Amino acid sequence: MTGTLNAPGPSTAPASPQRRGGVTRSAVTFGLLAVLVLLLLLGLFIGSGDFTISQAWNALWGNGDPTTVTIIRNDRIPRTLLAALVGVALGVAGAVMQGITRNPLADPGILGVNAGAYFAMVLGSVAFGAAGADYTWWALAGAFGAAVLVYFVGSRGLGGASPAKLVLTGVAVASILSGTAFALTMIHPKSFDAIRGLLIGTLDGRGWDQLKLAWIPVLVGLVLALALVGYLNALALGDDRAAALGVPVGTVRTAGFVSLTVLCGAATAAIGPITFVGLMVPHAVRMFVGPDNRWVIPVSMCVGPIVMVGSDLIARVATSSELPVGMVTAFLGAPLLIWLARRETGAQL
Repeated sequence: MTGTLNAPGPSTAPASPQRRGGVTRSAVTFGLLAVLVLLLLLGLFIGSGDFTISQAWNALWGNGDPTTVTIIRNDRIPRTLLAALVGVALGVAGAVMQGITRNPLADPGILGVNAGAYFAMVLGSVAFGAAGADYTWWALAGAFGAAVLVYFVGSRGLGGASPAKLVLTGVAVASILSGTAFALTMIHPKSFDAIRGLLIGTLDGRGWDQLKLAWIPVLVGLVLALALVGYLNALALGDDRAAALGVPVGTVRTAGFVSLTVLCGAATAAIGPITFVGLMVPHAVRMFVGPDNRWVIPVSMCVGPIVMVGSDLIARVATSSELPVGMVTAFLGAPLLIWLARRETGAQL
């Protein structure tokens, strides 16, 4: 890993049209922002508790029945905001992951980041009695540890840290860590009871504490990801061409790993592992704005929370008892993965 980050020239950006199907990218972005605002508002009015819209609106400002005020201000508001924050983190992490590996089917989970975060949370609970806010730091440490391990192992041998080697190494590491975490929870039933809510991502019971702990690492990861957008466009041309353009490929790929590790670690610490969001969001974005990462990553910051908040709303009303939001994203994402794998472009990867 050598070199410094010097912005590549404008020729490194893919030549993607400003209009997609007769609709400008700006119009798409503003439309998505409107959908996001609508979903955030719906998050205040949909859920457990038989409240009218007027009661929920008054409770938002601290007026009305104390029970209603407590539910709206201490449950629905932080839960909805946390869903949006996690959506931003996973959407951008997926876009960065696909950019640095040049693999449109890549998901942050295949690098072992989510598995590392969950394994560390289980280890902290079993060995050190970690609970509550402690999980955030354990998850971040586990995510970083898994990413470093994957990068170290995947960069050995000829070719260095090629995308294919990193993906294969990540899958192997994720399998080992997931299996070990499951074994630890079986051996220590008390720890399993304490952490079983995080086996699959859930927003039930999450509130201001998780939101306060997660937003700073997410912000750090976003800043780093946005700083890489031009370099990811260069990487799309291939490592050799990117290097010929003066892009420090190793530095950019490492910075991308750091960014998606922080984002996934914070998201997993907040609500548990969430699947397929990092895969779905960048694909949906490219359908509307093209492959230019100068658009893909910022717009993913909008589509990610749309997917997460929308999934949470479905989880609230799908059954008489709320579903974990991770089940909803898996239900939505699995058919998408099958469809993508059957496409000709997916078959050629």
